[in-house]
Amino acid sequence: MDNELLQEISLNLQRGKAKVVKELVQQALDAGIAPETILREGMLDGMNIIGEKFKNNEVYVPEVLVAARAMNMGTQVLKPALEASGVKATGKACIGTVQGDLHDIGKNLVKMMLEGKGLEVIDLGTDVSPETFVQTAIDENCQLICLSALLTTTMDVMGDVVKKAEEAGIRDKVKIMIGGAPVDQAFCDKIGADVYTPDAASAADAAVELCRAMCE
Repeated sequence: MDNELLQEISLNLQRGKAKVVKELVQQALDAGIAPETILREGMLDGMNIIGEKFKNNEVYVPEVLVAARAMNMGTQVLKPALEASGVKATGKACIGTVQGDLHDIGKNLVKMMLEGKGLEVIDLGTDVSPETFVQTAIDENCQLICLSALLTTTMDVMGDVVKKAEEAGIRDKVKIMIGGAPVDQAFCDKIGADVYTPDAASAADAAVELCRAMCE
């Protein structure tokens, strides 16, 4: 019975039925299912399936966005119960589009995918200065700084973030991930960032791996 309920949560989340997800999460809590189980086997399961389909071009950005919205609605119901049972996020990241760049669709997608993997994400928005990225990572104790750029004219700011992190003495504690249309692996190597990923789903997988490695 429990399994059926969790499958229903996963399926409705994939379909982006936010209201239904919210009601089902409440039902699952009322039925005494552990909050962590609801999160892992219901909501994260659904988001992972959407993430895989997105990677394989079986679904597109709009489907991911509605699934993420359903995930957020379900999380609102679940959050108090998760906190009460002492479940911690698997890692913490700050994310933003670099200074001079106002594009945010890619960044928002990565944020949703990271949250879908159970990471806590601080969204700094667009046009974010290197100092802000580094200061936030220090203040909030983030393991990851995720940088997005859509313009060739702004991608060099990513290198400035790496330099600022070095100057602040946090480079050994924080991994820097980069992504966006003009960015590639060669650029990542050149500026000394840690990871480049071509899409949001791969970014989420890489982020989980980095956090796991750093928590060990």
